[in-house]
Amino acid sequence: MKRRIIEIDEEKCTGCGICADACHEGAIGMIDGKAKLLRDDYCDGLGDCLPQCPTGAISFVEREAAAYDEAAVKANMAKKKGACSSGGCPGTAAQRIERPTAPAINPVGVSRLQNFPVQIKLAPVQAPYYNGAKLLIAADCTAYAYASFHEDFIRGKVTLIGCPKLDGVDYSEKLTQIIQNNDIQAVTIVRMEVPCCGGLEFAAKNALRQSGKFIPWQVVTVGIDGSISD
Repeated sequence: MKRRIIEIDEEKCTGCGICADACHEGAIGMIDGKAKLLRDDYCDGLGDCLPQCPTGAISFVEREAAAYDEAAVKANMAKKKGACSSGGCPGTAAQRIERPTAPAINPVGVSRLQNFPVQIKLAPVQAPYYNGAKLLIAADCTAYAYASFHEDFIRGKVTLIGCPKLDGVDYSEKLTQIIQNNDIQAVTIVRMEVPCCGGLEFAAKNALRQSGKFIPWQVVTVGIDGSISD
């Protein structure tokens, strides 16, 4: 049958994933850093994803497509929910975020994040984007306290974030595995000035020691007023 359905322009797609989150039917997924229409029969043609796309990569077209299958959509969403509850959530899959070449100065506040997931607990131990990378290990709060966090810290780095107080874990073992199993070129640790952030700094330094590798590293402390000190 011929009906209205979405079309995604890969050239315009930056892989932000906003449309996939906005699609209530699970019709859109992220594949190789790009948004894709997974199945025609999952798309209801209502376009909740259209206003969410920041680059205008999504539009409507009239073409031959399978009819919207509400039963199939419900079954797929139930399957996804079950996968997440058992620890297999698609949101934990390692993804490199491909972006067009950005200017050295970023006046419009474009995201510089180039990997996902970013939470240390969810991050893979091995992923292609680690090799030859500069690693940023940052406390959760730092990006909120320091206004130019993307430009000054995330840009050009693979990002991992965490809060040892909230997670109640020592990240040393996980970070050690990441450093040991990949060709990490440098490590930047960004923490808040508050005492509980010392756990993140300790874990990162401990991981560097236990890795047995000589890797340049630095610690940057962010004050609650947004100031920074090395």
